[in-house]
Amino acid sequence: MRQFEHHLEIRNLQTQALLRTHPLAEKPGSLILPNDERPFNPSRETHRIFAQAKTIGPSAEQLCQKLFDSEGRVIQRSLWGIVSLIKRYPRRLIDQACAVALRDGIRSYKQIKTLTERLLKETLDAIDAPVQGELVLTQSHPLIRGGDEYADLFTLGAQQSAALPLTLEKLP
Repeated sequence: MRQFEHHLEIRNLQTQALLRTHPLAEKPGSLILPNDERPFNPSRETHRIFAQAKTIGPSAEQLCQKLFDSEGRVIQRSLWGIVSLIKRYPRRLIDQACAVALRDGIRSYKQIKTLTERLLKETLDAIDAPVQGELVLTQSHPLIRGGDEYADLFTLGAQQSAALPLTLEKLP
């Protein structure tokens, strides 16, 4: 094997005949592999990933299957990252992020993680928003009737209840 600046050569040890040439990836962690050399048959590990994605939700399962169908086993590391988000985030938010990823054509684990974090932040912000009990109370508003109207209502109710005959039946 000989490594050059932009490619890698694999040679036979005895004859030094060139067996294959591979281009080197520009970014660490990325992979340049032609589609005809990618393994697309799912392994036991792939089936475990799909089972975990199914427990997260239908969008996560669909996204993982779609990524595997397009990239093959090469994408398994990203798939593990997606299903491992369950350790830090709620399933519902991960599934929502996967649904957004499917809709928008997002294929990167980092982008799905960022989406999940954003959804979590939005959810927490919604929880922290003021609720009815925390709002400032007011006594004057166009929708609030005046105290005199309520006083008249209570007086009328008291007069009507006093006018009703009081009947008690003897209980056995």
